[in-house]
Amino acid sequence: MYSILICDDEKEIADAIEIYLVNEGYRVWKAYDGMEALRILDQQTVHLIIMDIMMPKLDGIRTTARIREQRNIPIIMLSAKSEDYDKVMGLTVGADDYVTKPFNPLELLARVKSQLRRYTTLGSMEKSAGIYRTGGLEVNVETKEVSVDGEIVHVTPVEFGILSFLIQHAGKVFSIDQIYEQVWQEPSYRPENTVAVHIRRIREKIEINPKEPKYLKVVWGIGYKVEKI
Repeated sequence: MYSILICDDEKEIADAIEIYLVNEGYRVWKAYDGMEALRILDQQTVHLIIMDIMMPKLDGIRTTARIREQRNIPIIMLSAKSEDYDKVMGLTVGADDYVTKPFNPLELLARVKSQLRRYTTLGSMEKSAGIYRTGGLEVNVETKEVSVDGEIVHVTPVEFGILSFLIQHAGKVFSIDQIYEQVWQEPSYRPENTVAVHIRRIREKIEINPKEPKYLKVVWGIGYKVEKI
């Protein structure tokens, strides 16, 4: 049974989400601010987090940043605003996806299932294709490890999905839609900001100078590729 942590200071919303998740067979923990969420994570096994942005004591952005210092579990952001700033900030600090309030509960459930499917697939020890290298960049799809010049680089499941897909097709350019559909395993409906932010985060981790990338490059007007070196 998967355990999901709901972190939202609006008790009614947390309770409503809990009902839908429990009906789907998930175990649910609830927190009403970021500090409480961090305490639960230290005490319980959690497989996915639904995180509101606007909360007292410690907001969702700062809480997510704290979580990402030690954990790579999927995080879905809830935002009460429609502005791109909140969404980009959430993705930048390490969220994997976002849903804007008010939201359709069925959409949220679909996001939860998608993230858990990707997390468990990327986190499994199932035998797969092996090791892919280009220059000093190495991606091991069996152990789910990324290294640059022999140094391990810590990436989230989504970041690993993007990087492993591109390096397995090194030299080939893929559009944002193609990357989204391959990694998220669903039709693209809002990929531009989502993919671009994850690409930026990957570059910050694997490139010496993210503004002049050696490995993960943009082909303007077309998409992205991992350079074959």
